[in-house]
Amino acid sequence: MTTRTLRRWFVVHKWTSLVCTLFLLIVCVTGLPLLFSEQIWDTFVGDDDPPYEVLPPGTPNASLDVIVEKARALYPGQIITSVNPDDDEPAVLISMAPSWQALKDDDKYPDRNSSHWIKFDARTAKVLEQSRPADAPKEPRTWTGIIMGICNRLHTSLLAYLPGRLFLGLMGGVFVVSLVSGTVLYGRFMKRLPFGSVRRDRASRLTWLDLHNLLGAATLIWAMVVGFTGLVNELQTPLFGLWRVTDVRQILKPYANLPVPSQDHLSSVQAAFETAARAAPGNEVTGLSFPGASFGSPVHYVLWTRGATPLRARLFTPVLVDARTGELTGAYPMPWYLRFLEISRPLHFGDYGGMPLKILWALLDIVVIGVLVSGLVLWAGKRKIATDARLRALGYDLEDAEGAPVSALTGEGAR
Repeated sequence: MTTRTLRRWFVVHKWTSLVCTLFLLIVCVTGLPLLFSEQIWDTFVGDDDPPYEVLPPGTPNASLDVIVEKARALYPGQIITSVNPDDDEPAVLISMAPSWQALKDDDKYPDRNSSHWIKFDARTAKVLEQSRPADAPKEPRTWTGIIMGICNRLHTSLLAYLPGRLFLGLMGGVFVVSLVSGTVLYGRFMKRLPFGSVRRDRASRLTWLDLHNLLGAATLIWAMVVGFTGLVNELQTPLFGLWRVTDVRQILKPYANLPVPSQDHLSSVQAAFETAARAAPGNEVTGLSFPGASFGSPVHYVLWTRGATPLRARLFTPVLVDARTGELTGAYPMPWYLRFLEISRPLHFGDYGGMPLKILWALLDIVVIGVLVSGLVLWAGKRKIATDARLRALGYDLEDAEGAPVSALTGEGAR
């Protein structure tokens, strides 16, 4: 590598690192509590749901049709918007609203919330819990909820919604460039030193450099994976929007102008779940939206299925079942770019291997914070020095005007 090329890589690494460091520190710090969000909620908030009834092992679940009818009997005249079995507990969540128009009005006025839910025991079809009515005073938020909410919004969008998501995606791309340029520089630098060397007998600046390089090399692959998958995840809104205006619109085009049928005359919900399970073998059905839902069909149940293994748990396949007849319309695997997005999520969040993987992700996250901080220290100490002088101060060998290498430590020619 020539000196000119080395200078260019150094400038690229310096500026890409500086541009993204502050935002990466925010993302890394807020990501730590989000990794353990379930444990934090259980510890500081707890679960005040009533206990489940003790039943003999192997007790079958009640029919979803029975649960749906009980929900309608509790709120006659209202519509059911979705049916969602719980992933971890023997429960079914039924979401309801006064009408589809009321839900559309909610979208226009953020302070409105006319929807509510009922939680049933999936085995006995008994009501376990209900959400508070829309017109009831809101319960005070806990400090845990406030802090976790701020961490989540900072981590995903810097409190700026879609513009913030896109900006963080850009910072993820800049971070990947800084990792690549840092790897190039580290390869040149380590030609003179054993891998992992930390020169404690030299100036403190060289110690910081060695720690920065060592920690960066140790977390390089993980940081590349998390940085790139973070970039991809921030693009979820435009990618899903693209899917809706292309594939989804084409699929639903024959039904777009049909009226939404009355829910009193729809086919069996339980049968729709069973039909979707057969249409997507190897997947589990996670929920059902009724005809008329946003981004849905006016005459179809939309059922979401996902892979049954931890690595495939975020790979979703929607299934359409005609709510008037109960017949399968089709299963529609997502396009490649959304499947790539879904595959990237477990790699980014580290939530497919239980607590051991979460702890590993947290430790690596802390190490990356150390890399970012050490990089700032290196930059702050010599920010007004020319590039060549900084390279020599950092331990790189450059060539003099005649092409002879100049030692970074002595400044003398090596010939």
